[in-house]
Amino acid sequence: MNNQHPITLPPELMQQWLEKVCSSVDLLNEVAQWGADQELQACINFVYDNELCDPDFYNNLRTARRPNPPSDTEQALTALQAVVRGAMDIREQHQNLDTIRRTLERLQKLEEQLND
Repeated sequence: MNNQHPITLPPELMQQWLEKVCSSVDLLNEVAQWGADQELQACINFVYDNELCDPDFYNNLRTARRPNPPSDTEQALTALQAVVRGAMDIREQHQNLDTIRRTLERLQKLEEQLND
């Protein structure tokens, strides 16, 4: 009998994540995304293998469950709206201002590259 769960980390990936343990927030987000991707793929395989769908179903499912993340600009605008509303603690305010600052810095670098 196999006691190993069907969704198991590959050794290389486990080693890579162990090396990232110092940046725990990024690591936890990456681990959660990997697990979610494994589960999504298992669902897609089940539906596809059991012929419960049309040929485009798995692409539609993946698109619906893994939408594109918001762009830097969208994130900055959302952060700006939160700052304008002002209903946040100091930590959230710093995070929002940092998001806006990073986006403006990227835009500035892009503008400099275009002007060169």
